[in-house]
Amino acid sequence: MPDPTRREVLGLLDEIATTLPPYYKLDIRVLDVAGSRSRSLFAKCNPGDGTGLSEWTNNISVARQRWIESFRKPAQQAIDNGVSPARATSSPIMGAIQDIAIGEFAGSARQNIGKTLYIISDMIESTKDYSQYPRSGDLSYQRFKQSPAYRRYWTELHDATIFVRLVSRQVNGKPVVDDRQLMQFWQEWISDNHGRVGGLKRLQGA
Repeated sequence: MPDPTRREVLGLLDEIATTLPPYYKLDIRVLDVAGSRSRSLFAKCNPGDGTGLSEWTNNISVARQRWIESFRKPAQQAIDNGVSPARATSSPIMGAIQDIAIGEFAGSARQNIGKTLYIISDMIESTKDYSQYPRSGDLSYQRFKQSPAYRRYWTELHDATIFVRLVSRQVNGKPVVDDRQLMQFWQEWISDNHGRVGGLKRLQGA
């Protein structure tokens, strides 16, 4: 990532980690290309930093120190590791989202619980079943629906709210794909898979 993009990503992830309500679970994941899945770097419920506790019945400073050591520091380490550079010959973004939905969103006990997924990526899907790179020349959702990937990666998102933060890919100053068309595609994909579109935004830098 270029420096402006990296700084914006780190700021976003830091805000998510530090504003997560007590007892909510934070799960930081990266793309597992080989398995077409996701890999968790950190997963834990926020124990709370002591805010709101009574100073008469609780030791607020101890609670905050416990939060820093058991939650804040390991979450920050996972964030730093998660934005490290890596190369791959494919990009199974849908497979990773499907993996998260099956593992974290499914089950009757989770249906009435708020679920939010932030995806920070160039969002260019590329597998043997379907690719969005320029050689295809078509980012329409209709083309995707005619590919084997449509059935393979159909994902029940269980009404989760999905936020996309797009890392723009450029070569010689020109976008690899049309960012507007790409975000339109993912908006359709999220809705088609029973998710809520929380917002799609291009990050700064390229």
